[in-house]
Amino acid sequence: MTEVRLTGRLICATPDEAARVRSALPAHIALTRAEPGCLFFEVTPTENPLIWAVSERFADSAAFEAHQARADASVWAAQTTSIARDDTVTGLPE
Repeated sequence: MTEVRLTGRLICATPDEAARVRSALPAHIALTRAEPGCLFFEVTPTENPLIWAVSERFADSAAFEAHQARADASVWAAQTTSIARDDTVTGLPE
């Protein structure tokens, strides 16, 4: 099994977007860390109040894909889907 890693940034365009991230983030972190196969999950503010650093590690592609599916159907997605993301994923099958 190959570990899957995502690193990147969540980039808010406005203070309202940043407020939505702050509001929805605690539950999103708790739910993600409880998922089977989640090895590490962190979303932390940067010096710029509109940008968060994202770091994720999952045991394998199945765990990562299950996380993506859960997150896509969550309050987190409803609150943040329009917010820009700049990320790189490694470890997924070609």
